[in-house]
Amino acid sequence: MEGQPDDITQSSAKKKCSALTGSARKIKDNAADWHNLLLRWEKLNDEGFKVAGRIVELRLMRSQHDELLLLDSTSAPAGSSSLQTGGPPELQDECCKLKDIVDKMASMVMKMQHLMASQQGVQDLEEFQFRAGGRRLPLFHSWDTKAFGDSSRALLESFTEELKLKQMIQEELAHTWSSDLCMVYLSCWLHQPFIPPDARLTLEALLLETGHRPL
Repeated sequence: MEGQPDDITQSSAKKKCSALTGSARKIKDNAADWHNLLLRWEKLNDEGFKVAGRIVELRLMRSQHDELLLLDSTSAPAGSSSLQTGGPPELQDECCKLKDIVDKMASMVMKMQHLMASQQGVQDLEEFQFRAGGRRLPLFHSWDTKAFGDSSRALLESFTEELKLKQMIQEELAHTWSSDLCMVYLSCWLHQPFIPPDARLTLEALLLETGHRPL
């Protein structure tokens, strides 16, 4: 997360969880994985914004260049000039970089899906062991097992929708002629509308509950 130190590594999480076993150990490890994935996502988002900005700059420069060539071709005698076709190598390179970033984000969402499946497995096991009433005492401070699953599901839904937006922007950005629409795409990429503040609060609550953040 932006502004949060990268202080929850898998090794440190395991060290802190050495006294935990079973469901508690798995849930705490999952919380550390969520934190690390979201940190990596933010880094990729920053990198992607820089690359997208260069794509927009190159695209608009190309658009202006084509307009000038069009004016020259209409004012000059027939056959004296012709429009250039294709994009500059620089634009193609930046598009490849942005696609690589989005592919990495897609891989991260797949890992989030695995975390959700793992959390659901813990919940199913708890329901089998303790029946419908569930575990009487919380695993950590106050949450029951279902609350951890609800938090994971909320995070996964947010990042799944945000990935769809990123994929659309990556596909459309280099083909957009309108400077206004380009700015909208850039703003959407930067501000991530499908990852609202309450998603970040959900992660912090998850880290607090599992002991990764001091109360």
